[in-house]
Amino acid sequence: MKRRSRESMNHVAFDRRRFFSAALGACAISPLGPLSVQFAPSMSGSLTKEQRDSMTPSQVIEELRKGNERFRAGKMATRDYLAEKRSSASGQYPAAVILGCVDSRVPAEIIFDAGIGDLFSGRVAGNVVNDDMLGSMEFACAVSGAKLVLVLGHTACGAIKGAIDDVELGNLTGLLARVKPAIPRTNFEGEKSSKNPAYVDAVALTNVRVAVENTRRRSPVLEDLEKKGSIQITGAMYNLANGVVEFVS
Repeated sequence: MKRRSRESMNHVAFDRRRFFSAALGACAISPLGPLSVQFAPSMSGSLTKEQRDSMTPSQVIEELRKGNERFRAGKMATRDYLAEKRSSASGQYPAAVILGCVDSRVPAEIIFDAGIGDLFSGRVAGNVVNDDMLGSMEFACAVSGAKLVLVLGHTACGAIKGAIDDVELGNLTGLLARVKPAIPRTNFEGEKSSKNPAYVDAVALTNVRVAVENTRRRSPVLEDLEKKGSIQITGAMYNLANGVVEFVS
């Protein structure tokens, strides 16, 4: 990928695809300093294989951070979704796979200001790890080349509250059983109740960390890719009130 000139950066910044334009990466420097990269609209298409493959897992995380900042600032990129649809129809090259909660208030593509073809997105109540989700993440990384596995939890999670309250309801009972291991592992001073928002959020954070651990433990495929440096497996928490995504280890 060729380095852009000063004129190109000044005049084409908002009407060309810059998402991960620097394989170039963090080391390519222009007369204006490091090249700017972001989940930005191409106005001509979605993320390419070359753009995705040029990035490291840490750079993918940084682009997610930047996208979340744009979302919170109300300065989301203007996109041509039809162009992204057309360009990705014959092939897709997402940079990350996100395991999120089914909660309607946490749409990953929106809170990270990403477009069609940028992210794989799997959703299940409580963002729990099961065989189907693991298989999907293995496909995303080992087959399709995604660089990041992100378990995304959120505040005020209903699945967490249900697990705390020992809710039993059809198939939901078994799902919540996957959340419950996070409860005794949560260190918390105060009222341990589903009616205490701080406690619910503390358990939700532990649940994210447990899911990250389970992903490594239950998927030798993903664990091996991470050891090789091909991918990174990590977690994050989304705050429903202020829109902030905080990455956690």
